[in-house]
Amino acid sequence: MEETNVSLKLLIDTKSQKVLFAEADKNFIDFLFHILALPVGTFIALLTKQGMVGSLGNIYESIENLSTTYLRPNVNKETLLKPKVQISGGSTVPGVPLLLPKVESSSTSSRNLYRCSSNYGHRYVADDSSAQCPSCQNYMNDKVNFVDPPSVTNAGSSSSEGGYVKGVITYMVMDDLVVKPMSTISSITVFNRFNVKDVSVLEEKVVDLGINEGMKLLKASIWSKSALTDVFLPMLKQEVQCESQ
Repeated sequence: MEETNVSLKLLIDTKSQKVLFAEADKNFIDFLFHILALPVGTFIALLTKQGMVGSLGNIYESIENLSTTYLRPNVNKETLLKPKVQISGGSTVPGVPLLLPKVESSSTSSRNLYRCSSNYGHRYVADDSSAQCPSCQNYMNDKVNFVDPPSVTNAGSSSSEGGYVKGVITYMVMDDLVVKPMSTISSITVFNRFNVKDVSVLEEKVVDLGINEGMKLLKASIWSKSALTDVFLPMLKQEVQCESQ
């Protein structure tokens, strides 16, 4: 992920104390979509067990505490607690802003793949050198190199944006993190939906996001239907209190 300045323009209903929606550019949408690429084990490690609202943290802790006596010989706890992933909280995804801390993975810096050590050319590969070839039962310990696909900037593409979405438009992000292209009609639809009659109660606020806010959004996305309100309104209130002191 790349360090990028990420900001949101929030439209707040000051009467109901609720974020109606946010105007966002490509950077924030790429971050939201990147959350879906995180394996369960990775985001639990990011939030820590104490930060989990449901029961997933208990599963994570159970694996940590379970004696290896009860695990099959070919099972390693680290493959569950620190899954091997090419995309993790802080790993390189061209164009995606760095809004989550790096999570230690059970994988090494480069992916290792192995093939059958026999001379018969059996067409199997494994990511564990202790695996056995299904055809001849020899160990899959002949190391081969994994080649990453070319990045967006090196692929000869006319676009070097990276990430997931195009950056030519502004996006609307609802309080429950529904994402859609921004338009005048969509704004009017939101006003009607929330029965906004007096526009004087609406207030625009621009907020900047860093890793702290990224972590809060990740947590809120799991349990809350009002993620933007839950994350940003307390932060804005705290800023007002600090300014008044």
